[in-house]
Amino acid sequence: MEKFIRHSGRVIPMNRANVDTDAIMPKQYLKCISRYGYGDWVFDSWRYLDPGDVDTPISQRRINPEFELNKPIYSSASVLLAQNNFGCGSSREHAVWGLRDYGIKVIIAPGFPDIFLNNCFANGLLPVRLEQQDVNRLFDLAESDHGLSITIDLDSQDLEFESQKINFKIDENSRQSLIKGYDSIEATLQQSKKIETFERRYFNQYSWLEVDLK
Repeated sequence: MEKFIRHSGRVIPMNRANVDTDAIMPKQYLKCISRYGYGDWVFDSWRYLDPGDVDTPISQRRINPEFELNKPIYSSASVLLAQNNFGCGSSREHAVWGLRDYGIKVIIAPGFPDIFLNNCFANGLLPVRLEQQDVNRLFDLAESDHGLSITIDLDSQDLEFESQKINFKIDENSRQSLIKGYDSIEATLQQSKKIETFERRYFNQYSWLEVDLK
């Protein structure tokens, strides 16, 4: 997984609460077996004016010019600003894969459901929870004519913008995994010697289990 230490990017303001995972990644795209390649379908039913499926080329779809991601001012933006309960609904990890593949690096909101939050950390996407008044302040700037660019420093846990800073906190284990670029498997492997020591002690104590620890 790619390391996340510091990122600067333009903000996409999505001033909606309770955006669920079906809106982020509709069900017809869940049959794909890869973990990658979902960026073209993220927010599919909002992003396009016609229905789509995995067999319909994006070049044949009609873009919705009113949807946030399609507005030129937010072109190549990598920070998504949303309202409370972003990522609610089903636990589909495809929603995070789609956001990641589209190019989103950071999501800022007042709150996230736990499963979505954990899926973000597991895929190198940083979810940042802020107080509602701070989110509102960012929306005011991001929705202005000039838009908003922001820098996220995971080492200091600061958001930096227009000579201002907002501090945020995330779980320390999740923070270290992002900084080091560890997914859950890689993080577990860092404890391999401790795991091996435990296994040898355990199976020596319960030797009738007859496990080969070579």
